[in-house]
Amino acid sequence: MSTPVKILPYASLVVKLLKGPVEYVEKSAWEKLLQYKVELIIFLQQLGLTLVLDEQDGYAFVKHAMSEDEEAYVSWVQRRSFSYEESIMLVLLREMMAEFEISDSSSRELIKKRREIKEYAELFFKEGASRIRFLKDIDRLIDKVEENGFLQKIENHDLIDEQKFRIRKIIKAKVDSEALEQFQQQLLAHQETPVEAE
Repeated sequence: MSTPVKILPYASLVVKLLKGPVEYVEKSAWEKLLQYKVELIIFLQQLGLTLVLDEQDGYAFVKHAMSEDEEAYVSWVQRRSFSYEESIMLVLLREMMAEFEISDSSSRELIKKRREIKEYAELFFKEGASRIRFLKDIDRLIDKVEENGFLQKIENHDLIDEQKFRIRKIIKAKVDSEALEQFQQQLLAHQETPVEAE
């Protein structure tokens, strides 16, 4: 008779973390993560992964640990590459988060309507010949950022522009303060560029 295999009490969390970030809004998973964080850190290190945990902002994710031994390297986490426009949209959302955090808001979460995100993005993206196409392009970028897990739709609406999104705090780990500063300098240069009259 075979001995029953003992499943680790945090096994489901490892699987969840390999699929994407875990946030405090997922109450039971978050409590279990905090309970087993030491065990998780040790276990994930054996897989060549590092647990990134921000208890204050309430998110955790895994990333590859640096390894000199290429043969021992296993790719567990899906790497994503973003287009230039998608990168700009991420930085814009991160900028919105930075502004929200220095405001006097009593809310822990940053909730924005699609319309508000588009209005904010319009300040940076250059409008082409067709305004309708331009706004559709921004809608496509918003959808792509949601698909990549930086926005979470929390309320559907008959009018697409009235849909509400939560800007997930994980964006702070993915777009650091250095990237934000570079963006602000580019934005300043963009605003100061004189428009030539025809």
